[in-house]
Amino acid sequence: MDKLKYKRVMLKLSGEALAGEGGYGIDFDVATKIAYEIKELVDLGVEVGAVVGGGNIWRGRNGKEMDRTTADYMGMLATCINALALQDSLENIGVMTRVQTAIEMKEVAEPYIRRRAMRHLEKNRVVIFAAGTGNPYFSTDTTAALRAAEIEADAILLAKKVDGVYDKDPHKYADAVKFEKLSYIEVLEKGLQVMDSTATSLCMDNDIPIIVFGLDEPNNIKKVMLGENIGTIVSKISK
Repeated sequence: MDKLKYKRVMLKLSGEALAGEGGYGIDFDVATKIAYEIKELVDLGVEVGAVVGGGNIWRGRNGKEMDRTTADYMGMLATCINALALQDSLENIGVMTRVQTAIEMKEVAEPYIRRRAMRHLEKNRVVIFAAGTGNPYFSTDTTAALRAAEIEADAILLAKKVDGVYDKDPHKYADAVKFEKLSYIEVLEKGLQVMDSTATSLCMDNDIPIIVFGLDEPNNIKKVMLGENIGTIVSKISK
């Protein structure tokens, strides 16, 4: 059996990743593809937690007239919809999954309880953390960092539409340079769009490496777990 680099991980997916080419809503073919990639990890014996954003359903305030707190709560509900969709896709292919929410909605998901979440992981169940932290003004990036620290994850796998971290947008600039390794401090000082500053600082304080990679390439999640040098690694030391 191949040697795993990480035993327990937090997978952070954007809501847009579930939307596919349509850019809005949920593309269940895409959700199924992601589910199969997660299944590969589970079959390897990796314990997987996941956080999904809600940007494919709700992007926040559409105008200055909307209260920020209300808009953030609406975003939290959007993450719950995505979490249930991903759970359904996983269970359709035989992967035991639990959704835990920071805002209680016991008819559709478990409330977030750290010890229960860790027990699910130990039983090889995927745990999807929804509804953010339960508080406005905190992003799903911060949720991923916080839950990763709480469940003692070995790393955060940050799946994006680009294959790593660049010094500028590679979709707009042909001369954009990709970083193989970065330190948390470099990310913060350069203002690189890896995770928001709160999430990056939380990872730095708890020494949780962030591996940024492209989701579109097949088997990339598995490649990361087996230690292949893809994407960008953010950790204490960049050299």
